[in-house]
Amino acid sequence: MPALGAMRAHGLRCVSALTRTVDSVGSTRMFASASAMSVAGREPALYTPGPLTTSLSVKQAMLRDFGSRDSTMVSVIKDIRERLLQMAHVSQEAGYESVLQQGSGTFVVETVVGSVVPPPAKGGRILIMSNGAYGLRMAKMCQTYGIDHELVHFDETEAPTAEDVIAKLQANEGRRYTHVGIIHHETTAGTLNPIEAIGRAILDFDPEISYIVDSMSGFGAYPVDMQACNIHYLVSSANKNLEGCPGFGFAVCHRDRLLRDGVHARSLSLDLLEQWRGLENNGQFRFTPPTHSLVAFQQALLEHDAEGGTEGRLARYTANFQVLKAGMAKLGFHPYLSEDKQGAIITTFLFPDDSNFDFGLFYARLNERGMVIYPGKLTKADCFRIGTIGRLFPHDLVNLVG
Repeated sequence: MPALGAMRAHGLRCVSALTRTVDSVGSTRMFASASAMSVAGREPALYTPGPLTTSLSVKQAMLRDFGSRDSTMVSVIKDIRERLLQMAHVSQEAGYESVLQQGSGTFVVETVVGSVVPPPAKGGRILIMSNGAYGLRMAKMCQTYGIDHELVHFDETEAPTAEDVIAKLQANEGRRYTHVGIIHHETTAGTLNPIEAIGRAILDFDPEISYIVDSMSGFGAYPVDMQACNIHYLVSSANKNLEGCPGFGFAVCHRDRLLRDGVHARSLSLDLLEQWRGLENNGQFRFTPPTHSLVAFQQALLEHDAEGGTEGRLARYTANFQVLKAGMAKLGFHPYLSEDKQGAIITTFLFPDDSNFDFGLFYARLNERGMVIYPGKLTKADCFRIGTIGRLFPHDLVNLVG
């Protein structure tokens, strides 16, 4: 194939050198200018799962300094917490809480796991259903803290089912599981896991089991109704589908479970219950908050709402994915996952079966043109990944593969 041959020989001739243009799709209800749209071609486009390309107005929100304890910042934090509850289709009145935590998404997953699973001496035990690197990471947290856990590892191309989970819960060898953990959108390969079916099955099997969902790359694009899904702890990050900047993540929690489970923190800083109590007490983080990331995130949430919320965001990401899939197919690349497993957030492509293909050169040539893709994370095959989230639009994917 000529296009693929050119890619092998020159690293990249399949990518257009066209300058990226400003697109007004998605936020016209809120912004009279193009400030919230794709940034100019002089900035790189990040075809990654996060951090990702952000709008100009999200960047501009960080140009002002804020005191970490003043009333403006307290109001920003309050607004963010309320909006996240609404996005999860729950509320404080219904018994749920939103807890913001400094650090990357992994920090917040560790905050939840390390705070809510009791030690073995108190009967704590978590079942982790994994089909990629992030389920393995959750298990590593348990290993580090001495938490009794069982890891059920599926192939990266397979999604665990509700039947798989219940079978493991039943075969507990006389040691009951108190928690179940799973990844919503496992970006190792791009697999979307059936969190709602699993949550409902857990509820039917044992309503006392707490369900932890790492929705880092799902929340904000794929709808999540925490109550309908029987999720007790939902974790995500500012710099994924909500298109904010790195600096903090959050956990949306079932309040009664948080009060019951959250007394087992193994860290001062990563203490979920105390972080929530601090926010409830005075509206502030216990320790220095990422002020600039917070105000940027508040702006990102406004833009998410203006785009039509989760439904509108997923529609754009799906359009991006369809352009990517069609364009890559013309170049001889096809998604690693089957259609029924593939999400719209990030797509894995295998290296071509040709010794002349040099991923380092391929990556560098794309980078020279302001297009940043992502290395692969599969354990059994050489691959690379292309994200279709962030402030990208279909024309950005046309530029990548055109």
